[in-house]
Amino acid sequence: MTRVFHEQGILFGYRHPQSSATACVLSLFQMTNETLNIWTHLLPFCFFTWRFVTALYVTDIWNDSYSWPLFVYMGTSCVYPLASSCAHTFNSMSKNARHICYFLDYGAVNLFSLGSAIAYSAYSIPNVMVNTTFHDYYVPLAVLNTIISTGLSCYSRLGFAAGEAGSFAPGKALYQAGRNVVSSHGKSMVWGMAPRRPQPAFLLSSSLPSVLPESPHPGLPAPSQQRPHRILSRRTYLSLPRFLEIQKPGLCKMLRVLAFAYPYTWDSLPIFYRLFLLSGDGAQNEAALYHQKHTAMTLLASFFYSAHLPERLAPGRFDYIGHSHQLFHVCVILATHLQMEAIVLDKTLRREWLLANSRPLSFPQIAGAVLLCLIFSLSNIIYFSAALYRIPEPELHKKET
Repeated sequence: MTRVFHEQGILFGYRHPQSSATACVLSLFQMTNETLNIWTHLLPFCFFTWRFVTALYVTDIWNDSYSWPLFVYMGTSCVYPLASSCAHTFNSMSKNARHICYFLDYGAVNLFSLGSAIAYSAYSIPNVMVNTTFHDYYVPLAVLNTIISTGLSCYSRLGFAAGEAGSFAPGKALYQAGRNVVSSHGKSMVWGMAPRRPQPAFLLSSSLPSVLPESPHPGLPAPSQQRPHRILSRRTYLSLPRFLEIQKPGLCKMLRVLAFAYPYTWDSLPIFYRLFLLSGDGAQNEAALYHQKHTAMTLLASFFYSAHLPERLAPGRFDYIGHSHQLFHVCVILATHLQMEAIVLDKTLRREWLLANSRPLSFPQIAGAVLLCLIFSLSNIIYFSAALYRIPEPELHKKET
């Protein structure tokens, strides 16, 4: 099991790292460490889709422009659980497929972030902020945030891919990698903890050992008898897209948390202003309780995502049920539900005042914001996905595929 598939504190329940699409779909009905990750977003996707379709059915969407921001928000709240469940379903097809699945997942999360900003701008922004400069630039800057966030979150993953590409080398490292490949054959689709891989190392042509070790194990050729493998020259090594070193997974995680935290902070500035700086105004305070619960649940989700608890304290005990990513999924869905209730309440209770005093977002403004987000986020995803295939890979790794 290569390091790119391994999760901290999770020892068992891994699927085969080169599963077919059919095997990935069938794993929804088998107990792996991804099963509940899939279902905790697949079932909410059905629920949010039902709410979205129901709202469309009871609204005259062509003549009720006031409701357009709500429908954009509800649509994006359906997209990100679907993208997440698909990512967790198909991420074991290959190393590159795993990265690309999560690239798309990050793009969907940031699209939802933009949907939240559009809804907040239309219904939840405090009265004192309506028609101000902040209000005018709130959605455009939210679009910019989603583009940067998608790029930063993809960047945080590609360091692993670059490290993996250069981790094969002659001598003992190559011999151990060959042993791992051979020992992996015949495994069931659900894997346990595989032998630990050697630490990544780039060997330059000037540092090759003069004598290669002989094989201490029968059945495997010694490194000196194996087919010669390509060695990374200094020029090739320096040309690799080494965004982050594999030795710094903590830094990668920190960047990913930052990539999601700062768009959330920007989107939530109007809500924080209402919760902590305003008083009175009963129409706003009726929705404030839902906004408070949404904020608390989001902070709890962030804690589970970044802390890797409880599995970090008891590795192997929470591999299938109760590990942090499952708890993170549950908290995120509850937060989205509370946010949706707050937005619907704001839309209903503040309708007359907002229609009389606020400049509603036009269709070109809404469509333009969503299209810009989609175009530039997809461009980020395509760029980083293509970078995965530009990284030189040794022949031994090609044999695995």
